[in-house]
Formats: sequence, structure tokens, C-alpha cells
Amino acid sequence: MIKKKYQKLYFYLFPIFLGIITSFSLPPYNYVIINFLTFPLLLNFLLENKNKSLSLKFFIGWLFGVGYFFSNTYWIVFSLTFEEIFKPLIPFALILIPSFLALFYGLATLLILSLKIEKNLSSILIFSLIFSLIEFFRGFILGGFPWNLIVYSWTNYTYFIQSLSLIGTYTFNLLSISIFLLPFVLLLNKNLKYKLKTFFILIIILLTNYFYGYQKIKNNVNLYSKIENFKIKIISPKISIERFFQSNNEEEIINEIIKLSNPNILDKTIFIFPEGALAGISLNQLKNFKKIFSKNFSENHIIIMGINTEKKINNLKKTYNSMVVLDNNLNLINEYNKIKLVPFGEFLPFENFFKKIGFKKVSYGYESFSPGSERKLISIKDTKFNFIPLICYEIIYSGNINPNLDETNFIINISEDGWFGNTIGPHQHFSHSIFRAVEEGKNIIRASNNGISAYIDSNGLIISKLKSTNKGVIEINNYKNTKNTFFSKFGNKIFFYFLLFYITLIFFLKKRR
Repeated sequence: MIKKKYQKLYFYLFPIFLGIITSFSLPPYNYVIINFLTFPLLLNFLLENKNKSLSLKFFIGWLFGVGYFFSNTYWIVFSLTFEEIFKPLIPFALILIPSFLALFYGLATLLILSLKIEKNLSSILIFSLIFSLIEFFRGFILGGFPWNLIVYSWTNYTYFIQSLSLIGTYTFNLLSISIFLLPFVLLLNKNLKYKLKTFFILIIILLTNYFYGYQKIKNNVNLYSKIENFKIKIISPKISIERFFQSNNEEEIINEIIKLSNPNILDKTIFIFPEGALAGISLNQLKNFKKIFSKNFSENHIIIMGINTEKKINNLKKTYNSMVVLDNNLNLINEYNKIKLVPFGEFLPFENFFKKIGFKKVSYGYESFSPGSERKLISIKDTKFNFIPLICYEIIYSGNINPNLDETNFIINISEDGWFGNTIGPHQHFSHSIFRAVEEGKNIIRASNNGISAYIDSNGLIISKLKSTNKGVIEINNYKNTKNTFFSKFGNKIFFYFLLFYITLIFFLKKRR
């Protein structure tokens, strides 16, 4: 009786424990070696319970997901602490968010065990294929949330992630899971030679990937070009979120940002302000402070910033989360309206219902933002500088940047990560910028108000960086002039070609047996 009780407890707690431990392989920790232990143990645990009911097969993956996502997405509820209306929701959000995301992993283990896998090499391929495919769907279903794919464990290992430029994040995720599972072979066979052979294969795969990355970065050193005739300044002001809920302090905040920018009227300069630095006012309201800008900035200056814009379309007022390009007199030169909005953060799903019961979006203001229609290349007149705009978490979507990417060497990502405080959240958000830089082969300029601001080159190397707790300025004087990557041309089609290869390999092994 007691033995049965402990077996039941082990069944429920072991997957949760594995999920929690696995989450420490992600940023900011990046203990990637953990995955070489937890993934083989998870697969072994699945095989030990392959004769369980369908619901329990699902439950194993769900429990693993609960541990994994609870440990690495808890910071989301920090955004509910700024207004009293949201504080009662904190316990529910803390449980519901990881529970919902864990459903994907539950579906994965259910499908894996439905294929009646055995303790052999095919089980590694089947697990990798299904797990990575479910992760792919997680990135698109209900708007998609491709956060904390296991492949982000490699973030701090720049040489290892250079293959992203060839195959992209989802394919690298598939291959990474397979690599992490290779130690499982040690449980399959007692033959020492067989084990040594497997270990040797694992080392060869890792070294090959490492030396490819090393050589790629080494060969790209001569691709740096100097930015001539103008400068680029990334401004990271660290205006606290609490100040957005205070009234009549806009002029004080504007003066703080200008002082930090330190504009020289003679230097041709592009200033990049982050999202959220002036969250309490719209572009129309900003024009009330035109004199301050005209006094401190000159005709030699261009300002790129995140701010709310408003338009009337068919007699309906629409509000956008925008990135705008302005001159020193705050005249609008160009504009991009964010396409991918954060549910509940920037808009309320079923808004009419939630408004009746007193809810609003989490970010500043009551009205939901409207999504923009398209993303275009933005060019700055009289300079050779042009860029693709991305606002906040639009950077997390692999293979979904822009068809005109071949016409530029830059992506500008502005963000406001202050909603998540000094937690692991901003570090995870930042890791996506590194992956997009390598995938697309573009230099990324990241301006974040309370998160991490940085300049990242097209190999994912961090040239300059400001911590989420430090305000300051990053000046950009050079960039890598690179051609389009293989992945940027073909996108996530590559992932499906690899899936077909895995399916072929599985059938080949089955036929051979």
C-alpha cells in the first residue's frame, strides 16, 4: 500500500521536477548541459509508462510543461502589480498561464506514446519530431507564443548558433532536441563499444557545429563598414513604469531624455528612443512640447521613437502602438504601426464583454490598440540608413520579419520591458534579438526603456549592451554589410524539409529492424 502511494507520488512529481530543472537551461542561466540529462530521463520515463491510459500519457507531458513554464514565465504576472484592478488576478495568472502552455507538451507526449515507441534509436527521432512540431504550432496558434523554445538554451554560445543562418530556429530546435536525447542511447545497450561510439558521434556533431560557427564569424570580420557622415545613438532612459500613472510629468520626462541624449546641433545624428518612454501621451499631445525639441535638436537630427498615434478611419477613432520618424520640429516623416499586438497587454480579446465587468488592457490607457496593416522598409532621407521596424515582442517570431529584408542591413527593435521588473523576463526577450540577427544576417539595434538595450551584429555578437538596470547611450559607428542568409530566402519551409527527412529515417530504421 505504502509502495503504491510512493509510486503514484513519483509519477506526478518527477515530470514537474524535470520541467523545473530544464528551465534553468534557458536565459539568463543557459546551463545547456542540463538538457543532456533531463530530456533522456523524460523519454525514459515515457517509455516506462507507455502502457498507461491516454489521459495519463497526456498528463506526463502536461506536468513536465507546468514545471517548465511555471519556472520560466512567472515574471509575466509582475505586469499585474501596477494597478489595483489587476492584483486579485495574480494567483490565477500564476497558475493558468503555465497550465495553458503545458497543454502543448501534454499533446506531444500523448502523440509520442500513441505511436507505441520502444527503447531504440527510432524513439529519439520520433520524440524530437513530434516535440518540435508541437513547438512550431505553439508559435502560431491563437496568434502564437514561441517563447522559450528549448533551442534558446544555446543563446550564450555564439559559435554554436551560427547554423541558424542556414536552417532557422525551428529546425535548430528539432536538431537540438535530438542532440540532447543522444545520451538516451546509453540506456539502450550494455555494450561499452556501442556507448563509446554514441559518445563519439555526439562530440563530432557538437564540434562540427562549433567549428562552422567559429569559421563563419572569423570570415565575416572583414565585412565591417564604417557609418560615414552621420552617427546613430541608442537612448536607454529607464523611465519607471510607475511614472506613467502620474499626471503632468511629461515635460520632466522629456527633459530627462534630451539631457541623456546630449544632442550636438552640428553633428548629423539619428536618435533612437525606446517604446514606452513617453507612454502617457500620444504623438498629437507630444507636439505641445515642440519648442523644447526645436530648442535642443537641429536640422541635422532625426528622432526615431515609440509612441501612441491616433487616426480617424470611417468616423472611428483608432489608436496604434507606433514607431515614428520625426524631425527636430516633430514633423512626422515616417511611421510604422505595430502589427502583432499582445493579448490582454495591448488589446482585450472579447473587449465588449470584459469592459462590462470593469477590465482593461494591462498597458497604459483603457482603449485597446488597433493592429497595423503592413511592415515596410523605412529609409532616412539624405543618409544611406534604412531599416525594418519591429516593436517589442514582434522580434520573437522566426521567419516573419519582412520580404524587403534584402534591401537593408538593419533591424530596429524598440521595447518596454519594465512591465516585468528586474526578473528573468527581459533577458529571455533579449535572447530572441540575438537569434533573429543570426537568422536574418542583419545588425539589430535594440532600444529598450527598462529592458536591455544593445547593438548586435549580423552574427549575433553583442557589440554594445546596457543592462536593464542601467540607463545610458550606445553610439553606433560601424556595421556588418552582409548578404541575405539562406534561411532569410526560404524561411520555415526548411523546417518541413527536415521533418520529411526524419520521417524517412524513422521508416528506414523500422524496415531495417
